[in-house]
Amino acid sequence: MNLQNKSINFLGDSITFGVGTSDESHCFVSLLQHQYHLKAARNYGISGTRYAKQCRASDDPECDRDFCSRVCEMDADADVVIVFGGTNDFGHGDAPLGSSSDRTKDTFHGACHTLYSSLIERYPNSTIVVLTPLHRIEEDSPFGDGQKIQPGRPLRAYVDIIRSAAAYYDLPVLDLFDHHSLDPNVPLIQERYLPDGLHPNDAGHRILANIIGEYLENLLVRKKASGLDV
Repeated sequence: MNLQNKSINFLGDSITFGVGTSDESHCFVSLLQHQYHLKAARNYGISGTRYAKQCRASDDPECDRDFCSRVCEMDADADVVIVFGGTNDFGHGDAPLGSSSDRTKDTFHGACHTLYSSLIERYPNSTIVVLTPLHRIEEDSPFGDGQKIQPGRPLRAYVDIIRSAAAYYDLPVLDLFDHHSLDPNVPLIQERYLPDGLHPNDAGHRILANIIGEYLENLLVRKKASGLDV
């Protein structure tokens, strides 16, 4: 297997941390480690965190440890780095979207560029993979209460910015939003895999592990064939 003995860093939010699972062993990070015999699967998921810097401080300071500020805290010897976030920027983040020319973490556009360029600088010889957010309930209305703290900013807007910024740096994107089936807006999918409308349960994490593992295997095969093996 192409992933065997690889070290992977997973930078993310509560889904990466494993909220929604019965215990840590059922999180997709742990599942990938066991299924693919990874040398290391390092979980840098922190619940509530976002790509962008929050303008107003959150009640829990841990939630304001944005992705950009945590790049330097991760182990530097990773063969692969996975970034999986954006849903909290939509759900309760207050940073403006900004524009594609932004290069600070004060806007979502800027945070994507800051994060990806920082990862490339820290991991110049590693494979960096960006995952789009999953679908969630009430994608046009954060908190699902009819009140839009960011009117006119559907989750898809954040997904599109992630795709665009990743493409700017030629980073591979695993599109969990448009090309995979974990969508809690389908009642049966929510019941089986995302009971709270956001966090996958044990069964949902098994699906995530399979999707991510297969994608990484295929990606590394392609890189090896082109002479760019990690």
